[in-house]
Amino acid sequence: MKFALPIALFLLALAAPCAHADVKQAKAAYARGDYAAAVRAFRPLAQRGDAEAQFALGTMYREGKGVAKNEAEAVRWFRRAAGLGNELAQFNLGRAYELGAGVERSDDAAVQWYRKAAEQHLAQAQYNLGLMYASGRGVAKDPALAVEWWRRAAGQGLVNAQYSLGQAYAKGEGIAKDEAEAVSWFRQAADRNDADAQCAVGYAYANGQGVEKDNAEAAKWFRKAAEQGAASAQYNLGALYMNGQGVDKNPAEAVNWWRRAAEQGYVSAQFNLGAAYETGWGVAQDKAEAARWYRKAAEQGDADAKTKLEGLEKK
Repeated sequence: MKFALPIALFLLALAAPCAHADVKQAKAAYARGDYAAAVRAFRPLAQRGDAEAQFALGTMYREGKGVAKNEAEAVRWFRRAAGLGNELAQFNLGRAYELGAGVERSDDAAVQWYRKAAEQHLAQAQYNLGLMYASGRGVAKDPALAVEWWRRAAGQGLVNAQYSLGQAYAKGEGIAKDEAEAVSWFRQAADRNDADAQCAVGYAYANGQGVEKDNAEAAKWFRKAAEQGAASAQYNLGALYMNGQGVDKNPAEAVNWWRRAAEQGYVSAQFNLGAAYETGWGVAQDKAEAARWYRKAAEQGDADAKTKLEGLEKK
């Protein structure tokens, strides 16, 4: 009898590397796109209580890889893994509750699971928990706590959190307003190619907020965001070209960028494009085309565009 416990421990020690090898094989099947094989490998591990396998199986049910998509079944496996402390499963369970995906929507439950993952230092969970505090969903609205969680996530390099923290400093929400600190956080996200942050840095340079005003630097950052398709950056870059600020004056290039923004529904760009066609700025004068763009802006509620359109229609 005195040998029973050591033998049991020895058997467990032998079993652990085997389980690890099985997980490795399952991951390899997933990586090569053999999802059916991955499901077959993950399922017995998940049924034996392996949290990593449970999380993986939940993910496959959520994405419909190797199995028919089933969000309720995904939640079931995420819940089992989350109960074993798997922070990724805790985050996914929180997300499921926030969206009502496979489970009845509940902001309270979303906060509960985001918090568990956030306390395990999962940056995305920290960011989402900050969003819940910022909006007052599932918790009492508390901008200061939102900032606290965003700071933790931003410190781990999460771009969305860096941008949100910059916005908090820029607006003075949850923390004392500090435009220089805002630019510092925007710049960190912008350097990692976040278009919203690049646009924010451009705006700061264009207006001298938190940095010395520098239109050339503004144009550089607006261009980075514009080339990624950010409509507000496309609009602002167009304005710089039209006015010759930070770039050589070039009405045709201004129209080019306004058109890109206008085609995305950016109302100010639609108005400016209408004005360009009406007056012949950087494009051949075309009253019909001017009316078309004014109409698009007017349909979005732009009063000036409505007035311009009425004026054209009377001529």
